[in-house]
Amino acid sequence: MAQPTSLTVAEVAAIVGRLPLRYPFVLVDRILRYAQGTSIHALKNVTFNEPFFLGHFPGYPVMPGVLVIEALAQLAGVLTLLSGQPECGVAERIFLHRIDAARFKRQVFPGDQLMLEVETMGVAADGGTFNTRARVDGQLAAEAELTIAIRPGPSVGPDEAQR
Repeated sequence: MAQPTSLTVAEVAAIVGRLPLRYPFVLVDRILRYAQGTSIHALKNVTFNEPFFLGHFPGYPVMPGVLVIEALAQLAGVLTLLSGQPECGVAERIFLHRIDAARFKRQVFPGDQLMLEVETMGVAADGGTFNTRARVDGQLAAEAELTIAIRPGPSVGPDEAQR
């Protein structure tokens, strides 16, 4: 079993920068630890100024469950990039391919810290399957089995993302 590793802020920024996503859709704030090829743990600070709270729901702001799953999928993509298995370069795109056994157990509100956990179930040349969980204050908020697909395609660079 791989030993857990911590990352510097610069390393995290470089890894997240390889995802084909930009603000306001990056839903991983901090990588807490990872074990190469096996698991990764991260944090999402849920703040009231998130754009989705304006309409979900007025007077009762709740983070949409699909965005909790998206945060878990992004973290699975980060684990794929960190693990280098499969080899994922800048000309690749990482997509959420399949969601199985998704369950929502607790609502997520502004001010919550969403602790994200991803464990590898299996990898292939074109993606992988992961067990994922999101917790708030130690309570399970959501869980799902996610399959990530890696497809060729041009990546959006930082300069293009601002257009």
